[in-house]
Amino acid sequence: MTLRQRLRPAALLAFGLLALFAAAIIPAAHALAGVPAPAVATSTDPPRFDWPLPGRPTVAQPFVAPASPYGPGHRGVDLAAAPGTPVYAAGSGVVVFAGQLAGRGVVSIDHGLLRTTYEPVTATVTGGEQVRAGQRIGTLDPGHEGCLPGCLHWGVRRGTAPPEYLNPLALLTGYTLRLKPWPD
Repeated sequence: MTLRQRLRPAALLAFGLLALFAAAIIPAAHALAGVPAPAVATSTDPPRFDWPLPGRPTVAQPFVAPASPYGPGHRGVDLAAAPGTPVYAAGSGVVVFAGQLAGRGVVSIDHGLLRTTYEPVTATVTGGEQVRAGQRIGTLDPGHEGCLPGCLHWGVRRGTAPPEYLNPLALLTGYTLRLKPWPD
């Protein structure tokens, strides 16, 4: 059996899991926007989340879902940026935490069904404050492990006990995941 024949079932499984993920996330994004979800996602869907940094930052480390709720993984993405870069709320919501956690500045925003976290940052917002998408919530601090000169760790989760960590890139406005055709 060739390598391609052995990998084909894995590729089909990955595509199926991606479809299930999209089926779960797209209705949640529409619910956050306050509009009914269409039967099929289109390019005219309402906005979801925006980038939390200016422009379109480079992904220094991708999301790696944990195999179990408390297993190893990378529960967010690291976005490359210089310390001092402004950090923005990816979506509208309420700040539930803004302060130091384990020696790092952290901001966490509740968006209803989802919660986003941003670290390391010096917060310019406080707990309980209502923020809108694109509002400045802090400034990127140096010191994120493995990133030079700096990175923003941006995470998204659904629920609390245990939380389900999601890939923030899948929730971005205008961000498209493209699957390459399988070569014959």
